[in-house]
Amino acid sequence: MAAGSGGLKDATAIVGTGQTPFAKRLPEDERTLACRAVLAALDDAGIAPGEVDALASYTMEETDEVELAKACGFGDLTFFSKVGFGGGGSCATVAHLAAAITAGQASVGVAWRSRKRGSGPRPWTNTTVQLPTPAQWTRPYGLLRPADEIAMLTRRYMHEYGATRDHLFNVALTCRNRANQNPAAIMYDRPLTREMYMSSRWISEPLCLFDNCLETDGALACVVVSAERARDCRRRPVYVHSAAQSLPAQHHGMVNYWNDDPLTGPAWSAARHLWKHSDLTPEDVDVAQIYDAFTPLVLLSLEGYGFCGRGEGGAFTEGGALETGGLLPLNTGGGGLSEAYVHGFNLINEGVRQLRGTSTAQVPGASACLVTAGEGVPTSALLLRN
Repeated sequence: MAAGSGGLKDATAIVGTGQTPFAKRLPEDERTLACRAVLAALDDAGIAPGEVDALASYTMEETDEVELAKACGFGDLTFFSKVGFGGGGSCATVAHLAAAITAGQASVGVAWRSRKRGSGPRPWTNTTVQLPTPAQWTRPYGLLRPADEIAMLTRRYMHEYGATRDHLFNVALTCRNRANQNPAAIMYDRPLTREMYMSSRWISEPLCLFDNCLETDGALACVVVSAERARDCRRRPVYVHSAAQSLPAQHHGMVNYWNDDPLTGPAWSAARHLWKHSDLTPEDVDVAQIYDAFTPLVLLSLEGYGFCGRGEGGAFTEGGALETGGLLPLNTGGGGLSEAYVHGFNLINEGVRQLRGTSTAQVPGASACLVTAGEGVPTSALLLRN
């Protein structure tokens, strides 16, 4: 569908990606890291910084548009947006740029995320913001961190559907195995075994150390242009085939307990919109980059996006289904669990690498990739194709 014809389907493409190294601690500040990732993405695309006229980032991004535009030498900006809810916003940054370009509001868009989570503060340690209205009903009772909230959902999921820690381990192991193939991953040289997983310390029972994402310093960016412009760029275009955001009715972040069913999270409503505006189905997806701040989020997302039935997420992980060559190769760069945790943006860039054929864990012939943002919070998703 061409730009301006009333839909986003294949109207735009990601033509450049960039990233800094990932580490527990990097010396540069977040603005410097952001600039490096953005300039690397523009160079990858073969587009000069002065051509950029649109930006999209997260509300939690510390580097603002003015700082980035001046430091990188952008031209006049005609569109800029920010997406809320942390990791739930990752895919939406690309979706906002795709919509703006399709509507004629801009021609060259850059989305980015720069973060010093490894060496910086944790958001929930700021006591001045500890008790927004929803949190007054959770934090006084011990749900202090995202890990605590997801642990409660996980316990409920295990109780209702019989999922086990072995199923969570399958997710952690898959991500670690792919990181062991990726020299850019923090866990590149650190294999994981079942014994290591089962004997590791609890973070918030039933979630152990390896059920939780990394704490990472780093930045990533990507460049979005129209499908017509993409044909003249330096690298093979990866088309934004479908995009979705979702804030379900009566949603309550993480714990989700105002809903009739807390285990039917934002992924379910995002998926309905994503597939409705797509020519593809879950059966057509060759590889998936599913947001993995915590291992159980992958099980919930597998169900929400239609790869298996209700309550079957745990069983779906069995028999190497998520490994390369399995039913649904997953998080092929290592994901947030083992490559880096930069609010999910590395999943977007890895999706692009898969469809370019340049991943360190390449799925042969991959032509369609699902990328998801954080489950358990207002979320977003992209369906990419080559």
